[in-house]
Amino acid sequence: MGRGLHPRTNMGITMRQITTTVYTIDEHPDKAKCFEWIRDNMFHLGEYQVDELRLTLDKLSEHIGGTVDYCLSQYPDRDEHITFKDDDGYLLEELNADEYPLTGCFWDVEVINALKKGNLRAVIDTLHDCVEHIYSDESLEEIAEANGWEFYGTGELL
Repeated sequence: MGRGLHPRTNMGITMRQITTTVYTIDEHPDKAKCFEWIRDNMFHLGEYQVDELRLTLDKLSEHIGGTVDYCLSQYPDRDEHITFKDDDGYLLEELNADEYPLTGCFWDVEVINALKKGNLRAVIDTLHDCVEHIYSDESLEEIAEANGWEFYGTGELL
């Protein structure tokens, strides 16, 4: 077998090298292409907000008793809801939301205050506002920088 020949066919192997330029988000000549690609292909970026909210709701239910029922989504959906039943209102009133007593995240404040005011719809609206912000140009740029993402000239993530 000669050098540079395919081991089974003894035919020459032709190789070529393709050079591609990639950019960080700061270097990219058209950041809008990158933002568009991310929005069209990365639907999970706000899911952690939903997960953190669910955790807060579950912890609050454990603390004040009763049951919590919810249906939540990153994006507005007509079936979304949060309801607490048979909870101990006294235990709720004792909670100081500003101490982040349930999970240590801002959802503690949002949920406790909304339940005390009887306006849990405001929590769902805040969730949608948070997710909308995540997909803003400003936030996507921060996410891309923090994660060291690189993009092709087309805007596609490497």
